[in-house]
Amino acid sequence: MAAASAVAAGHAEPRCWILASVQPAPADTPKNGTAFDLPIAVALVIATGQLAAAAVEHLTIVGELGLDGSIRAVRGALPLARHVARTPERTLVMPPANLVEAALVTSVRLATPTTLGALIEALRRRALPLATRPVGRSGGPVRPEVDFADVAGQATAKRALEVAAAGGHNVLLVGPPGAGKTMLARRLPTILPPLTESEMLEVIAVHSVAGLVTSHEALPPPRPFRAPHHTASSAGLLGGGSIPRPGEVSLAHHGVLFLDEFLEFPRSVLDGLRQPMEDGRVLIARARQAVVYPARFTLVAATNPCPCGHAGDPRAHCRCAAAAVLRYRSRLSGPLADRIDIHVAVGAVPLRALTAATVAEATSERMRVRVERARERQLERYRDRGAEAGVTCNAHASGRWLESHTDIAAPARDLLATAVERLSLSARAYHRVLKVARTIADLDGDETVSAGAVAEALRYRPADAPLAAPHTAAAEPSAV
Repeated sequence: MAAASAVAAGHAEPRCWILASVQPAPADTPKNGTAFDLPIAVALVIATGQLAAAAVEHLTIVGELGLDGSIRAVRGALPLARHVARTPERTLVMPPANLVEAALVTSVRLATPTTLGALIEALRRRALPLATRPVGRSGGPVRPEVDFADVAGQATAKRALEVAAAGGHNVLLVGPPGAGKTMLARRLPTILPPLTESEMLEVIAVHSVAGLVTSHEALPPPRPFRAPHHTASSAGLLGGGSIPRPGEVSLAHHGVLFLDEFLEFPRSVLDGLRQPMEDGRVLIARARQAVVYPARFTLVAATNPCPCGHAGDPRAHCRCAAAAVLRYRSRLSGPLADRIDIHVAVGAVPLRALTAATVAEATSERMRVRVERARERQLERYRDRGAEAGVTCNAHASGRWLESHTDIAAPARDLLATAVERLSLSARAYHRVLKVARTIADLDGDETVSAGAVAEALRYRPADAPLAAPHTAAAEPSAV
């Protein structure tokens, strides 16, 4: 209380603040975080009669307090600003370090005092100054140091990743060590279109809650690319903890989640991906609360076909017993494999392909142009034809809606019917084949799904087992 009296009397900032243990109402709702420091301090000043309660009317105050009275950054500034913006007459009082982030919400009024003393003095004079919004900064190109032109051969895998980028489809790359699976996956963000404004706000909001946004971060940010290690726990991948926090699936929202050594993840962790892959969100349930985080990501998984990595490779001998191979492949459950639209065998690249000249058609820039055109067609389709809210690409659309609103050529329908019978496709797999075929038609600029688009989409489905045996890339051209 002596410190509060010093502020009220206009004295210098105290060297130490002592605040009583306070439980804000409602007391039965769990609350945590340092963002309550500043509002509790202001409440104590009001409670001791040093500031009129009317001075904080129409204010929302958040901030962490340092021992010297300075106001420090907090997590979740962007979602908080979006919430406050729903009430136009309110002003959000927050730390200066969070200004760049909160200023993305153009309709919210912001004030950013540097110290508690400055805030109390401004409130006492009823002259709280509004913050000057920073000038927008543009983020640089996405990962300019990598390009699909760096990858020799692998024409089939490049084409599959282009289809995945165009439609938001999940991909599984299966091949021996050194075939280029990781190189291919890490170049997928270079052909994705930039984030839209609404997507950017969602991405920054999730990263802000996780405490990953800094005042020096370039805006707009690139699409997220998350690559957790295969030792990641279920809470680390899906989110959770005693105090729920977003996991990797949410940090990859509107971006790419790359899981290298896919089958080295515990099966229980992998099966936890099924719900967010289907719903685009993850629900973290606790005894007293439940938190929902968005998780609309593109999964790119890479794995070896067996423990030694050489099963099905004609250039190397597999040393694994048949039982070991079956046990290894069984880590990928059927329901999870069914949710992966594109399965690609990535074979070893022959030496002549490694030394061949790069064809310009395989560069990331050219691939991105085709992807952006396909995405524009999908945005137009789902905006004008009454699709579900929030759908922006084929992978996220309802299969039944897409089937009833897509012009499918008669030979294509016949091929689909034959595939369902011979491959024993589930209803989910049938609709996923149709979604991939629709994306292929969008890349080709066709309004009608042809038999050729369906045939290519069927080629990306696993024939018998969840893991198809890889083939050699010797017959493939050096570029798409």
